[in-house]
Amino acid sequence: MKILAIGKNYVNSADEIAAVKTGNQIIFSKPESSLVKDNKDVTYPSFTNQLNYEVELVIKIGKKGKDISLEDAASYISEIGIGIDYTAKDIFNACRETKGPWDLGKGFDGAAPISGFKPVANFQKLDDINFDLKINGEEKQIGNTGLMIYNFRDIIAFTSKFMTLEPGDLIFTGTPASGTGEIKKGDHLQASIEGELLLDFKMI
Repeated sequence: MKILAIGKNYVNSADEIAAVKTGNQIIFSKPESSLVKDNKDVTYPSFTNQLNYEVELVIKIGKKGKDISLEDAASYISEIGIGIDYTAKDIFNACRETKGPWDLGKGFDGAAPISGFKPVANFQKLDDINFDLKINGEEKQIGNTGLMIYNFRDIIAFTSKFMTLEPGDLIFTGTPASGTGEIKKGDHLQASIEGELLLDFKMI
């Protein structure tokens, strides 16, 4: 199973999309060992002093595909969930300074808590899905897929040029342009899609 993610994929206003949609998608991966499922609490990593959160919708691939056309791309989505893309920001920045890979700052154990998934058929409009993140009961991030620079179809068509997508693969599709920040030990995170609470855990 592959876990892929796209960076810098949201804007604050739909009017901004055309100016920044260059075709150069930022794609990276996380190992399967970074996943935390079933709303289990997540252990705060001992090696970082700056852990940042990003709430993201996660699409699950339902069938095998390579060089998928934009027109067919949506048919490869079987389910949609929500997750947190964690970054050990201090480790990440140190890697970037030396032009090294991001793996240690993005792919550590616990770097990708995810919810259960809902069938894609539950979502009538893939380009109009609302989601949000609350931390300790306070709303921190609000997103809508209408503000994506590269929508689900764009992401699938692009990534499948480079690698075969297979059933069960997960793609983190980007975080809202505003509201990301630092998480602390003891924080309680709750993430919802269309008002339905799906992800609910604490940092311990």
